[in-house]
Amino acid sequence: MQFTMNVSDLLGGLNTVTRALAARPAKQVLEGVLINAEGDCVTLTCSDGSLTIQSEITADVREPGRVVLPGKLFTELARRLPGGEVTIKVGDNHAASIRCMSFRSNLSGMDAQDYPEMARVEEGTTLQLPQNRLREMISRVVFAIATDESRQILTGCLMEVSPEECRLVALDGFRLAIQKLQQHFDLPEEQLRMVVPGRVFNEMSRIMADEEEPCTLLFNKTHMQATFGNTRLSSVLLVGEYIDYRKILPPSFKTTAKANRESVQNAIDRASLMAREGKNNLIRMSFRNDQLSISSNAEMGDVLEEMPAELEGEPLDIAFNARYISDVIRNITDDSMCMCFNSAVSPCVVRPEEGDQYLYLILPVRVFQ
Repeated sequence: MQFTMNVSDLLGGLNTVTRALAARPAKQVLEGVLINAEGDCVTLTCSDGSLTIQSEITADVREPGRVVLPGKLFTELARRLPGGEVTIKVGDNHAASIRCMSFRSNLSGMDAQDYPEMARVEEGTTLQLPQNRLREMISRVVFAIATDESRQILTGCLMEVSPEECRLVALDGFRLAIQKLQQHFDLPEEQLRMVVPGRVFNEMSRIMADEEEPCTLLFNKTHMQATFGNTRLSSVLLVGEYIDYRKILPPSFKTTAKANRESVQNAIDRASLMAREGKNNLIRMSFRNDQLSISSNAEMGDVLEEMPAELEGEPLDIAFNARYISDVIRNITDDSMCMCFNSAVSPCVVRPEEGDQYLYLILPVRVFQ
């Protein structure tokens, strides 16, 4: 096998596919990147057994072939190449000769026959969403995906698709995040529901471009395949019944407060500095007389900040874990925000002042005076 390609193209492809490498792979061959040179392109592949990422790169292929090279080491070498074009030649013993300007290196490889085949989704339901919008939706819900493996279904993100809407839902037992995209979809059934592993969506959001070019998703009952640009990603779906999150959402509220989102976020950030010094990392919020007070205290001191807020309903004092409330506010981009309550011990819902593009729910912390 022998091919020549641009160094930046090689590095870009390696940075993309090596996101699928596992920290502790089940097989030694999964520590590597599969290189397949054929026609006028080179395909790079990495997998951890459940997530596989492929990237196709245009190249001058002199001799077609396949080899597996050490993923991390090969990527670090590529990162330090002087630039221009690189030529890689692989002999019968799977050893790669790497040449770039005055740089020379030899790298031991492995037989590509030992590398598992990528699970391809040949048939299923196809969806197309703008990369930038899907990327934004994912980035605004992943913080609420559970990390506790004891409830594995919650380590995934629920994707619900109806003929008029795509909805992403994440829930970890303390927070709920929902993002919606209004778009027409041709579906074979009334609604699709699938649970995508959180890590998969996280990696997708980092790889996808900030442009309107579509990301094509292909689903069957067990797998999802995503294609965007020159990248293809394949993953198993999580099996199980996701929590009926609609039953968690309060049907009505006794107190509603509207405030400037940036002012609230900055005040929470400042109060968090003191909250972290306390035992419980708590931030208190008090809504009274069209005013919002945000405070925190610890043995080392206290913080209090006041700002205007439009209040409808009953006055309220409530407390939150500083990190949980901060994660939610940080993922809102509207100039103003609307917080809805029923009591100091029932969930708080954060939603837009107009429309329903997103919704966040946070459980408060019960505080004994």
